[in-house]
Amino acid sequence: RLMAATVAGLLLGAMVNSGVLAAGVRLLPPPAGVDMGSMAGLQAALPHLPASQLLTPWLAHALGTFCGAWLASRLVPAGKWQGALLVGLAFLAGGVMMAWQLPAPRWFELADIALAYLPVAGLGHLLAQRARRPRAKAA
Repeated sequence: RLMAATVAGLLLGAMVNSGVLAAGVRLLPPPAGVDMGSMAGLQAALPHLPASQLLTPWLAHALGTFCGAWLASRLVPAGKWQGALLVGLAFLAGGVMMAWQLPAPRWFELADIALAYLPVAGLGHLLAQRARRPRAKAA
């Protein structure tokens, strides 16, 4: 059950990540002449992008991790945090890999790795657990 919850969380997280990135390109288009569709284009463009352009990938990483961890925590028995942790670790591994492959500004890499994965996975788990609690009926 833990593995199925983790896989479901990873799939949902990947879909959310991709959706946020796609929406971000539409809402905040890259500067003219910048190719964001290939690894070589990203490698050439990232060092020159304004900080506002880096908001979309950070949000994609954080929201993808959050949604995946939330779902994994909802699909396992109450109190079990391992699914959320596995989702957070998998997304963190992807973030570290991308930090090595793409020359983003150091401040972005640190903020991404330190804040967008494990803390957000923990928050997803906490909110999933809170959603399980029965609510008190209003008198």
